[in-house]
Amino acid sequence: MLALLTEDTFALTAVVLAVAAVVGFFAIRARQPLIVAFILVGILVGPSVLGWVTEAEPLKLMAEIGIAILLFLVGLKLDIHLVRTTGKVALITGLGQVFFTSVVGFGLALLLGMSATTALYVAVALTFSSTIIIVKLLSDKRELDELHGRIALGFLIVQDIVVVMAMIAITATSGDRDGALWSEIGIVLVQGVGLLLGMAVLMKWVLPRVLHLVATSQELMIVAAVGWAISVAAFSDWLGFSIEVGAFLAGFALASTPFRESIASSLTGLRDFLLLFFFIELGAQLDLSAIGAQVPAAIVLSLFVLIGNPIIVLVIMGLMGYPKRVSFLAGLAVAQISEFSLILIALARQYDHVDNDTVGLVTLVGMITIGLSTYMIIYSQWIFERLAKPLSIFERSRLLTFDEHIGSAAEVIVYGYGRFGKRLVEQLSANGHHVMVVDWDPHSTLRVTEIAEPDKVELVFGDADDTEFPSSLPLQQARWVVSTIPRVDANRVLAQSLRRWGFTGGIAVTAHSNSDASLLGADCRSGSIDLVLQPFTDAADDAIRYLMSRPRSTEESTPGS
Repeated sequence: MLALLTEDTFALTAVVLAVAAVVGFFAIRARQPLIVAFILVGILVGPSVLGWVTEAEPLKLMAEIGIAILLFLVGLKLDIHLVRTTGKVALITGLGQVFFTSVVGFGLALLLGMSATTALYVAVALTFSSTIIIVKLLSDKRELDELHGRIALGFLIVQDIVVVMAMIAITATSGDRDGALWSEIGIVLVQGVGLLLGMAVLMKWVLPRVLHLVATSQELMIVAAVGWAISVAAFSDWLGFSIEVGAFLAGFALASTPFRESIASSLTGLRDFLLLFFFIELGAQLDLSAIGAQVPAAIVLSLFVLIGNPIIVLVIMGLMGYPKRVSFLAGLAVAQISEFSLILIALARQYDHVDNDTVGLVTLVGMITIGLSTYMIIYSQWIFERLAKPLSIFERSRLLTFDEHIGSAAEVIVYGYGRFGKRLVEQLSANGHHVMVVDWDPHSTLRVTEIAEPDKVELVFGDADDTEFPSSLPLQQARWVVSTIPRVDANRVLAQSLRRWGFTGGIAVTAHSNSDASLLGADCRSGSIDLVLQPFTDAADDAIRYLMSRPRSTEESTPGS
């Protein structure tokens, strides 16, 4: 069987997916995070146990695509307001944490008996946290748009930039490069500036027009978005940056377009499926044979990462005036080491800067911190409630004021911008209400600008049949969601999705016939829908009332006149 699996990539993938499904099932039943379960699947099918996946090559391509899509979706969520509000704290906290972990980690490694060179590499490896894992966990908890999620994302990006520079330094000072470090860094800086300028040009003059052309077909727009993300990621990788940096920039380039929420919701399922291969590949790369003697040192270093890194974030953010809750929740994002840490230490081994024992040590620290920090983030609110009192020492008496969540001011969300929807939006906005329009017609942008109060109307592109899309809407602020789409199935799916995502306001739907209204009436009685609108019937009733209430003129009342 082993020979068959190593020769047949399709069969190997099928078996790995089957094993992942079984392990994932038991993990869910045991209320354990799937990330940990999938890493365990990688260890199980990897060279340390069953040996089905030796070099993880069959899974690598799908894992890389999954990483690219994940970071692409992160970039989609990164608007200019986030950069303005969290850029300073992200930079200071990110660099402060890198400096603290490197210095203290270096001293700790020396105390554990390592040489200066080995201690330096171990300290640097402990510095970086996993952007991929943290973003996945915060996205699942719907905390990526909250203040602590935005700050965490910011300093994780700072870390990613630092790790790229660290790997450049290793390669530039090793091999046949003759230590041309500054030359290498200069080339990378020039390439980076060129990449950013090119993206700025595309964002300004090219991408908005292209998206309007492809948005006429939902399938075409999704294919175009994925193609764009993978292409920019590949180009970034070719320039010497990581796939993650390119995919993130590809998403950021589309973040200011009205299509971003629709693209994001459509790619959520694909992202989750492909990331499965990343976690399995990560587990398959772990060599258990090299970590047996490293357990004591690994426990010490893991405790340092799990406790020390969040504490330095608490200190820095506390000094900047952030409340303890925000600082604590953001600090948990650095309570593990990154897959980049494993890559960096493997690169150091390639140049004989460290030995296999060091690689095994960092691998074990990765297993411990990734596993435990996953639980820490999942149960972060519960942990904070029990540590709130002692954490007060990290909080200043005068705190900053800020918005906990970036959200729309929309009071009413209207699905559909046809004749009925347009009239509703016109009347609501004219009466001073903020309205969000959800529509799949790319030409709706032009028609929204024609109404009397366009500044009170926000347009996003989405589909009522997309059950994931409501998660991106400002449901906490909205009082009503109104569907002007006259399809019973679409309205039922929309109502169920809204309730599933926690919407407690009113839901009004549209029916064009009495039979459809009767079918939706059952949903009203069950409580999932609050109101059924019948525009044709209502318009006819209003017309009759108007006609019958209008007095006849004298000429009309006089026979023969």
